[in-house]
Amino acid sequence: MDKYLDKEIKIRLLNYLSTFATDNRLLKFEEIISQRTKYVTVVLENIFQSHNASAVLRTCDCFGIQDVHIIENENHFNVNSDIALGSSKWLNVYKYSQKQNASKICLENLKNKGYAIVATSLHEKALKLEDVPVDKKIAVIFGTELNGLTKETLQNADYTMKIPMYGFTESLNISVSVAIAMFYFTNKIREKSSDYFLTEEEKVDVMLNWMRNSINKCELIEKKFLSEL
Repeated sequence: MDKYLDKEIKIRLLNYLSTFATDNRLLKFEEIISQRTKYVTVVLENIFQSHNASAVLRTCDCFGIQDVHIIENENHFNVNSDIALGSSKWLNVYKYSQKQNASKICLENLKNKGYAIVATSLHEKALKLEDVPVDKKIAVIFGTELNGLTKETLQNADYTMKIPMYGFTESLNISVSVAIAMFYFTNKIREKSSDYFLTEEEKVDVMLNWMRNSINKCELIEKKFLSEL
């Protein structure tokens, strides 16, 4: 619906919907959105274990990552509500479900939006976490613990990255890997880039979605408002 609304109407709609939220809720929204970012985004390829998928969404919300991209070449992405704790309704979750070209379509979409593709890998020549350039927006892609990322994704990445480990175990649980990477990148980039936070227009779009997901019967309220314009 939003793509059919111009900027002025979105702002008016947001102001109207705000009258249905409590003062405490509005203050919380303002506090959280001031730390939200699209400069860093997370991409999950073929994740099938619902507890891992759900933990990743929760992690992204906790670190202020607004956009999450889901590639479903083989496995359907399922969310465990007990683990996600409602985090998905505060995020923009984009799914790519085309059976044969989902990874390619997702990567092309992100590159067209100015993202550098950072693929996680155990390869010895992969960059260490701290050596990944962050002078432009980055999309960090994570695969399954068993198989990792697809060959196509690794070949089309701008960088491959690994989290240094010094024990006998060769890999981390994906939700742990995402948490470590997002903690590092969000802190590093927040200090260096003035483009880290959402633009005012992006804030309006995100706040509209938050309102819709938190106000009872919001669809009817919105429909009535728009009909009276």
